[in-house]
Amino acid sequence: MLIIRPIRASDFPALRCIAEESGHGFTSLPVNDELLTRKIARSEASFAKAVETPFDEGYLMVLEDTETQEVVGTCGLEAAVGMEDAFYHYRLGTEVYHSSQIEVRNEVETLSLCHDYTGAAELCTLFLRDSYRKGNNGRMLSRSRFLFLAQHANRFGETVIAEMRGVSDENGNSPFYGWLQQNFLGIDFIQADYLSGLGQKAFMAEMMPRSPVYVCLLPEAAQKVIGEVHTNTRPALSLLQAEGFRWRNYVDIFDGGPTVECNLADIRSVRESRLLTVRIGDMPQSKDSFILSNTHLADYRAGSAKLALTDDSEEVILSSELAAALLVADGQSVRVLAI
Repeated sequence: MLIIRPIRASDFPALRCIAEESGHGFTSLPVNDELLTRKIARSEASFAKAVETPFDEGYLMVLEDTETQEVVGTCGLEAAVGMEDAFYHYRLGTEVYHSSQIEVRNEVETLSLCHDYTGAAELCTLFLRDSYRKGNNGRMLSRSRFLFLAQHANRFGETVIAEMRGVSDENGNSPFYGWLQQNFLGIDFIQADYLSGLGQKAFMAEMMPRSPVYVCLLPEAAQKVIGEVHTNTRPALSLLQAEGFRWRNYVDIFDGGPTVECNLADIRSVRESRLLTVRIGDMPQSKDSFILSNTHLADYRAGSAKLALTDDSEEVILSSELAAALLVADGQSVRVLAI
């Protein structure tokens, strides 16, 4: 059985393996023991914290195969980005130049450095090991976060964003970053991405161009990848688009990948998830797959199962094994969403 739960200190070796496997461009998990240890401790503190207003909490969860007790994936949520560390984006805009004297009108795209998403919640740190990328595992891992958002909406910013990995080659080189490295930063993409993941972002404020950048002056290879996603990221983008996420012309400052957003209350899975009362017994046969989670915080658990439900069901029958895995008892509630 695959169960999603909050990360704990004993998961450090598994998280380090995931950080190594995730490769370049996975900024939220750099291969750094001290940082990974801090991430786990921060997550544990966030799950235990009483929250009135979202601030700098981070909720990191793992997907565990209960048969082997192996951690095979991760998913995470940031409560409100940019509250302590600056959270940079480029905003893609347009400047208009017009002269009636010579009868010429030009529209020129610009990139302006900004902090517009400060305070937004963020979907992050989604990774599933290769051997488990089958069936609905990836979809379940990703969408389980929406059940957590639905149940604990008061702990998150009203806008939810997701940064999509931009275009880079097999060596981690980004066409978009090339011009930035050559003209401003002077360090390669992998090093800049690594420092960003460590939270060491002072160099951005010190070295990034402060004035709007004219897109037409960038190398053609850089222009072409603005707002484009890495090939491996396209399925994740499609899933988010189906949930209602849209690109509003914000891109990553290093690889030019798009950041998509949606109001928390408007996310399809948040709206469509529902609370049902648990009855423990023999589960009826069904072909319909669902994601389900308990309503706890520190003891949060989520998984998937085939459930016999209708649109007007108020109860759900769970086996004793599944109920135990989800840490729920007869008469308690679970949040359910059709896969």
